[in-house]
Amino acid sequence: MPRTGKNTMTDLTQHLPDLPGLWRRIDKAWLAIVLIPLIVAVLDPVQVWPTIAFAAGAIAHTGVFIVFAVLAVAYMKATGAEALLAKAFEGREIRMILLAALLGGLSPFCSCEVIPFIAALLATGAPLSAVMAFWLSSPLMDPAMFLITSGTLGWDFALAKTVSAVGLGLMGGVTVKAFASSAVFADPLKPQTAACNACGCGSNPFTGRPHWAFWGEAARRRTFRDTTVENALFLGKWLLLAYMIEALMLRYVPAEMIATVLGGDGILPIFLGAVVGAPAYLNGYAAVPLVDALLAQGMSDGAAMAFVLAGGVSSIPAAIAVWALVKPRVFAAYLGIAMTGALIAGIAWNLIA
Repeated sequence: MPRTGKNTMTDLTQHLPDLPGLWRRIDKAWLAIVLIPLIVAVLDPVQVWPTIAFAAGAIAHTGVFIVFAVLAVAYMKATGAEALLAKAFEGREIRMILLAALLGGLSPFCSCEVIPFIAALLATGAPLSAVMAFWLSSPLMDPAMFLITSGTLGWDFALAKTVSAVGLGLMGGVTVKAFASSAVFADPLKPQTAACNACGCGSNPFTGRPHWAFWGEAARRRTFRDTTVENALFLGKWLLLAYMIEALMLRYVPAEMIATVLGGDGILPIFLGAVVGAPAYLNGYAAVPLVDALLAQGMSDGAAMAFVLAGGVSSIPAAIAVWALVKPRVFAAYLGIAMTGALIAGIAWNLIA
């Protein structure tokens, strides 16, 4: 017997793709990398090849830094060197703040990966001042980011950003210590029902001892291999996207507009750089080519520094790590300290540069 119209409609419905589910599974960065040349081909065909060539050339220029950064992070993961972070939260409070700021600015681990570690420290009574120092400096710099930054913006900018990251952590830690008894920082924690699993990064990675000769264990070799592939894809994806955006900015955004709004030596361009940095920031790696383009179009040095500092601290992964664990008033203080530190660093870098 022939099927009824209703049955035919049911069969068609069952075979339709799950579009919302498909959209959620698609990597939006890779999608943008494919769409940008296609859109340029429609709107300005002459610029398709220059855009692709610019991005490929920039990737080739920073290739040695990318390779070294990927291998360095994989080595530290495979050896379990992140366990050394726990040492920063032992001893006197001032010592904790100093070490937390230093290690936060040097550790190569993602913001959400820090959540179970920080949750355990806060639950066992580690001072919020040291935790704040680590939180503020951690998203701003790591070995991979230092190499990418130095390869694109120069060693002087990379060193200045590293010093600023540690300085911002110290400022936050000392501020929290000074006002620890105030209403802002009293009883700072949210109820920790599921904070440790907030981002799905797994169990606490900060326990145990480092094994520097990791190649003797199959599990550590596997960690090295998986981390190398994962970070190579991550860095390659975001840098390729960022270099394409940089090419478009250099081609289509009037340099005069950037120079007018974000150029000059006053405090206003630096303030605007910090304010713009928060919503415009993709991540620390993708921000480097964007800042390079903005500097080429007239952005002041101080505004560039404020942009990367304010943007790094307020980026979604970094902000979620804080929001997941502390009450809104502490989160607001975190953002306020970050903006203030970004302005101070921007003014200082403008004077030095």
